[in-house]
Amino acid sequence: MRSKAGDIKEGRQSDEIIALHPAESGMQLGRALLHALHNAGISVLYQDRELKTVWARNMRAPWADSADSNGILPLAQAERIDVTKRNVMASGNAERLELSVPAEDGVRWFQVWIDADHGDSGTVQGVVTTMVETTEQKRREQTLKTLLREVSHRSKNLLAIIQSIATQTGRYSDTIGDFLTRFRGRLQSLASSQDLVTSSNWRGAALRELVSGQVGRYGADPVRSLRFQGVNPYLNPNAALHIGLAMHELAVNSVSYGALSRPGGFVEVTANLMAVSAGEAALSLTWAEAIGANDNQRSEKRFGSVALERVVPASLNGTATLEITAGRLEYRLVVPHGNFETD
Repeated sequence: MRSKAGDIKEGRQSDEIIALHPAESGMQLGRALLHALHNAGISVLYQDRELKTVWARNMRAPWADSADSNGILPLAQAERIDVTKRNVMASGNAERLELSVPAEDGVRWFQVWIDADHGDSGTVQGVVTTMVETTEQKRREQTLKTLLREVSHRSKNLLAIIQSIATQTGRYSDTIGDFLTRFRGRLQSLASSQDLVTSSNWRGAALRELVSGQVGRYGADPVRSLRFQGVNPYLNPNAALHIGLAMHELAVNSVSYGALSRPGGFVEVTANLMAVSAGEAALSLTWAEAIGANDNQRSEKRFGSVALERVVPASLNGTATLEITAGRLEYRLVVPHGNFETD
């Protein structure tokens, strides 16, 4: 028997059993190995050259539900295993298979190793088949792939939004400094909304939390400066990003020129459901604030108004109006039901 130290020196792992105690018996070793197989969920089958079962240990469904050595596997899978076993006996080389087996709850997956059992003379005396279920691992891999595809899709959407914001901000900026200030603010707005989406495991964001976060980013105390009324639907990720952008533009304008630029000023945000067809409702979201007598003179088209009236509603397949009259600014956004959920 090769020593453990010798194997370490030669830099390879031994398949032989190293006796750690002189009193160790084959029966003790056998019991220990059976416990290990059972705890690891490993099934082992030994067959002679005629593929007759000599012994089997820890055989579980679908391997042990019939007298056949291949259990109740589908015919195609059973034939595939038999062909592989005969190939292993002919070549003496081990092979590995991955099998999928129909089950009540979907599909079960197994890794199957088929090894040749060589006698002292080197001839193949039989085959050892080892079966390990990998269903949970396979499902985790599939879930991870799905999540990665979803992340890739959402990342591309987010980059498209950023590209659009950069283009439109540049179009309506007079200087580089003006562009950088506005562009950074809009990126931070997206980041704030994205944080809410990410913290919900990509489900989205609650409307009230989204609006409060955008107003609060500019030093305004939402408890005092924001009066939110109505329903509080859960927005899907796309709606959260775009409505967050609309709230950002309105909050920036209000802090700079509107109600939030004055002590004691506040804005009102009202969210109601409105029937649009049988069994389906849209979200009507309104931002309203009192403005000074001269605040409505800033009526030239800027990116803020373009985003509010065109970019945001188009991204949600909705509609929007922005009205600035003497002493009042009101923005109303109608969001189709596919963009949100209600309890």
